[in-house]
Amino acid sequence: MPKEVFGRDFAFLDRAELLSFEEIARLAQLFVREGVTKIRLTGGEPLLRRDLERLVAMLARIRGVQDIALTTNGALLTREKAFALCDAGVNRITVSLDSLDDAVFRRMNDVDFPVARVLAAIDAAAEAGLTPVKIDVVVKRGENDGDIVEMARRFRGTGHIVRFIEYMDVGNTNGWRMEDVVPAREIAGSIAAHWPIEPVEANYFGEVAERWRYLDGAGEIGIISSVTQPFCGSCTRARLSADGKLYLCLFAGTGLYRQSAGSRQESDYGFVGGVNGIFPITRSVGIIAEGSYHWVHFYSPKPRYGAVSVGLRFAF
Repeated sequence: MPKEVFGRDFAFLDRAELLSFEEIARLAQLFVREGVTKIRLTGGEPLLRRDLERLVAMLARIRGVQDIALTTNGALLTREKAFALCDAGVNRITVSLDSLDDAVFRRMNDVDFPVARVLAAIDAAAEAGLTPVKIDVVVKRGENDGDIVEMARRFRGTGHIVRFIEYMDVGNTNGWRMEDVVPAREIAGSIAAHWPIEPVEANYFGEVAERWRYLDGAGEIGIISSVTQPFCGSCTRARLSADGKLYLCLFAGTGLYRQSAGSRQESDYGFVGGVNGIFPITRSVGIIAEGSYHWVHFYSPKPRYGAVSVGLRFAF
């Protein structure tokens, strides 16, 4: 969320327009009845939402939920917070870290905290048992493409999984250009030049990261090639904004469905049925709030329509 776009004068949603924890949990329960088993809270920065552990606990109590994960930039993930999230029901954590160099990291993420805080967050997550910890690295040519090998080196043998992501035009606000993209093949080649790697089968249908493992047994990495090798055919994600707009693609600039605050009394089952009608094979929904973009995704290995993985995202 670039400050030049989402600055102090930007008109964010009024709190009254946002879904409450109770509304999120109720919708989650309905989607779990449709076959969803895995939930991810992501962002933006989900830890900006006060008392997030309360929502996690509500989701964890839903019968049929087998896994809850969370994605964060690590700024607010202290040791105390990591253990609290674990106690509430979070199983795994993904941390965003684009560079080990402070100057590059701050420039790319427009933040005012050091890499050391993110590394401490990764250690806290591991100590709390929120494993395997995944580290997401967005690779942009001319910015951090020279850090690929050092990032791989830093986490080899730790049990953590670094996932290198092609630079994407997410949200249509980041001034994206194709020449800024470092292709997945180039990323893999950079790492293979230092340590031999081989591809590994996906864990499930719709997994976005190509898996590679080190031949010396030092673990694995992932590469997400959403620009040069798009995976639209197996996509399991859609997003429901805080004001009720349904997005079927991360690149979408407009939603397909709008539910205003005044229409929330309509049948929950009718809403879920509407989502199924729009996105019947693989479904996923998300939500936006409080100056950040936050998502809760839900996945199912055996959705009723025959796909192998289903996702649902809520913003809060």
